[in-house]
Amino acid sequence: MMHVNTIEGQLDAKGLKFALVAGRFNDFITERLVGGAVDYLTRHGADRADLTLVRVPGAFEIPLAAKKLAHSGNYAGVICLGAVIRGATPHFDFVANECVKGLAHVMLESNVPVGFGVLTVDTLEQAIERAGSKAGNKGVEAAAAVLEMVRVLEQL
Repeated sequence: MMHVNTIEGQLDAKGLKFALVAGRFNDFITERLVGGAVDYLTRHGADRADLTLVRVPGAFEIPLAAKKLAHSGNYAGVICLGAVIRGATPHFDFVANECVKGLAHVMLESNVPVGFGVLTVDTLEQAIERAGSKAGNKGVEAAAAVLEMVRVLEQL
């Protein structure tokens, strides 16, 4: 394989400020995601004093808070955490779709990395699996993705 110039993000959070936006709905799951994200960032050099947690009612409200935080200029990245669990109505699809679209829009218009740690699952068991048991912790994954993108964007 030919050598090409490669830009990669170092996973060093030292000196960076991050905002975390967490939906209160299904908070017994969301708290595990928040814990995972905070643990990841501090293990990678972030100071707890540089982390701001913003609580909103649910996943539908996360994009608006994320937009305000991303445009504030105060944070290197915004990590969004929540859980939408499918019920017997189409409500799940509307909430999940709008959250995803909203966060993608925030990231692209603000040029601030936004981590998608909002679980969209069919069952409570699946949510538990993705919030720290069998399938890892999606809060950790969202924090890791934001940190890597912050460091990549610094080089572009």
